[in-house]
Amino acid sequence: MADHRPSVERLEAAQSFPGTYQIKAIGEAGEDFAARVIATVVRELDSPEDLTHSLRTTQGGNHVALTLDLRVQTAEQVRTIYAKIHELKGLVLLL
Repeated sequence: MADHRPSVERLEAAQSFPGTYQIKAIGEAGEDFAARVIATVVRELDSPEDLTHSLRTTQGGNHVALTLDLRVQTAEQVRTIYAKIHELKGLVLLL
């Protein structure tokens, strides 16, 4: 399986750590996709308060788009979060 996560070098060139990093996850609207993403991300953060998010449902109601703003400590922490989200059932797109 290919590793689609941004490299540590790319993350560190574009972002200061510690700091806030944004991830967008789009998935199927059913089966509590949004709740599973949020729970997965919170487990990888120092505190639940390190996550703020917004949720939008597509016009047809088939998909949800989550914008996640994370307070992270390292580029490797970001890569871990990408990997954990990528494992979730119902994921369509991860940016």
